[in-house]
Amino acid sequence: MQGAPQDVAVPLANWNWKAVRQFLAQQCAKQVARSSCFRALWRLDFVWKRPKKRLLKADATKRAQFVRDYAALRAEAQHSGALIVFVDEAHFYADADLRGKWVLQGTPALVDSSSPRYGEKASYYSAVCLETGAVDVMAIETTSNAETSAAFLRQLRAVHPEPLIVIWDNGPAHGGDAIRTYLQTPDLHLRLIRLPAYSPDYNADEHIWNWVRDEVTANTCFGTKAKVREQVDAFFLGLRTRAAAVIARCRTCLQSEAELLGAPAM
Repeated sequence: MQGAPQDVAVPLANWNWKAVRQFLAQQCAKQVARSSCFRALWRLDFVWKRPKKRLLKADATKRAQFVRDYAALRAEAQHSGALIVFVDEAHFYADADLRGKWVLQGTPALVDSSSPRYGEKASYYSAVCLETGAVDVMAIETTSNAETSAAFLRQLRAVHPEPLIVIWDNGPAHGGDAIRTYLQTPDLHLRLIRLPAYSPDYNADEHIWNWVRDEVTANTCFGTKAKVREQVDAFFLGLRTRAAAVIARCRTCLQSEAELLGAPAM
């Protein structure tokens, strides 16, 4: 059960009670019922969980170094008064974002869809600060690129007067002539830091997007980009009074690992 069914000659992609029954028939020559399979798994302390990807291309050495750098960065920001924000962008489609839902036993879990075209989507940048719980957001009408990223950096700089440290991933939209030109602005007091490759679990802003999907777009077909934007905009407006919830929800393993090094909590 710790590996894949194919490892023990069961030709299925994932373990389920039928795969367990087939394995027992092959290895032990025993025929067991569905309920017996579940009882056996529970007795062996197995539970059903929705997995997360473990990105094999992530470099453990670089991730560990980033944790050390981040711990030092937090101490530096606390001393200098700089603000650290995590930035990312996301798209929300007009068709239903299917998520688990409660239904009565024997009732199919169905979500109505008008099958809007794939291009009906609302796109955003956002930034989250784990010190203050502030969330900044900017809607965009095009695909994210160097120009839209530079525009969002300008918005952040206009809103936050203190020195600003922006942590984001290595996406192609986070580099280019528009950003390099903007960074040449005199007295900008803005520093960009790249996350290690294949490390979305270190980006606190990922939790903002999951939050939107949980509370706004889950199992709902809005039909048009305009209706999606109306609902997502309202959600972000509401975050202005939910700073404590933002801090609690957006904390990642990066903060926990940095604190283990003795860095001050934010």
